[in-house]
Amino acid sequence: MGTVAVEGLRKSFGKVQALDGVTLDVPDGSFFVVLGPSGAGKTTTLRAIAGLEKLDAGSVHLDGRDATGDPPAARDLAMVFQSYALYPRLTAYENIASPLRARRSSSSEIAAAVERMSSLLHIERLLQRRPSQMSGGEMQRVALARALVRRPRAFLMDEPLTNLDLKLRVEMRTELTRIHRSLGGTFVYVTNDQVEALSMADQVAVIKEGKVQQVGTPTEVYERPANQWVAGFVGSPPISLLACRAEGDRLIGEGWTLPRPRWTTAEDGRPLMLGLRAEDLSVEQRGDASLPGELYGLEPLGDRTVVDVRVGTEILKVKARPSVTGTPGERLHVTVDLDRAHLFDAGTGLALSEAGR
Repeated sequence: MGTVAVEGLRKSFGKVQALDGVTLDVPDGSFFVVLGPSGAGKTTTLRAIAGLEKLDAGSVHLDGRDATGDPPAARDLAMVFQSYALYPRLTAYENIASPLRARRSSSSEIAAAVERMSSLLHIERLLQRRPSQMSGGEMQRVALARALVRRPRAFLMDEPLTNLDLKLRVEMRTELTRIHRSLGGTFVYVTNDQVEALSMADQVAVIKEGKVQQVGTPTEVYERPANQWVAGFVGSPPISLLACRAEGDRLIGEGWTLPRPRWTTAEDGRPLMLGLRAEDLSVEQRGDASLPGELYGLEPLGDRTVVDVRVGTEILKVKARPSVTGTPGERLHVTVDLDRAHLFDAGTGLALSEAGR
C-alpha cells in the first residue's frame, strides 16, 4: 500500500497563509503532481506530508492511518530535493547505500539493492565517483537512486529537475516516468513547470495561494479547466481571453460577434470571458466563426510560428505553420474552433457549465 491523503491542511507563517484548507487524495501507485507558481504552497504541502512542518490544522493519512502526529522517521517516506544533498566525501555507491546502512541491512542486501538501482538509472559507471566528479544530471540520478533504493510507502519529490539544463530536464522527465512504471510506487511530485506536470502525471493538483484550484488528469486540467486562473496558468502559449456577453444565439464582444457555442447555457446579458487556446485558432482559413483583427507580430519558433493578432484591445496568440508570414497592421481574420472554446463567468472566474459538450 502507498496511499497518501491530506485533509484541510492549514499552515501560516506570520501573516502569510501558506496552506488554506488543502485537501488531496493520492491513490496507491500513482504519479501525482502538485503544480503551481512560486509561493503557492506546494513545498509546504510536501513538507506537511513528510512531517517536517507542524500544521495549524488538518490531517495526514498514510495507508488509511492517521499519521498527523508521527515524526518524519516513522512515516516511511523518501524525499528527493531540488538540491542534490549528496554527501560530498562519499562515493556514489556509498551515497546510495547510506539509507540501507542506517537500517543495518546486510552487505549482500546493500550490494544487490545498489546494483539494481544503478542499473535502473544507468549510473553503473558512476559508482566509484564522488559528487565533485559528476555533472548535475549525474548527481541528480544518484540522489534519485538513494531515495529509490529502499521501498518506502511513497516518494516525495520537491522540484528535483529545477537545477538541470533544458536538455537534461527533458531526458529526466522520460527517465522518471520509466522508473515509476518499473517500480510501481507512489510518487508525489512538486513543480512549477506545467510541461513536467502534463507529461508525467497520472493526476495533477493545481494550487494557488495555498488553495487547491482543481484536481484531475492532465487532459482534464488542460481541456476542462475549473476556472479562468487554471486555464491561464496551464498551457503554452497562455490562453487568450476576450470579454463578451451572451445575446440570443451570439456572443458579443468589442467589435466582434461569434455564434454562441452549442454546449453553453449562459443566460443573456451575463458578463463572460471567452477563452481561446492558440492551437484552436487559425489565420490560414476563413470560417463562419471568425474574429476580425490585425496582425500585431510574428514569433517564429522553428516548428511553428505564433501569430499575435490584435482583436479589439486584446492580443490573441495563434499557432500556425512556420511558413506563415505577414506585415504588422494588415487586416486578417482568426477562425475559432468553438467546440474547443472556454467560457468563464467574468465575476467569479469559474468555468460555465459544459453539459452536453
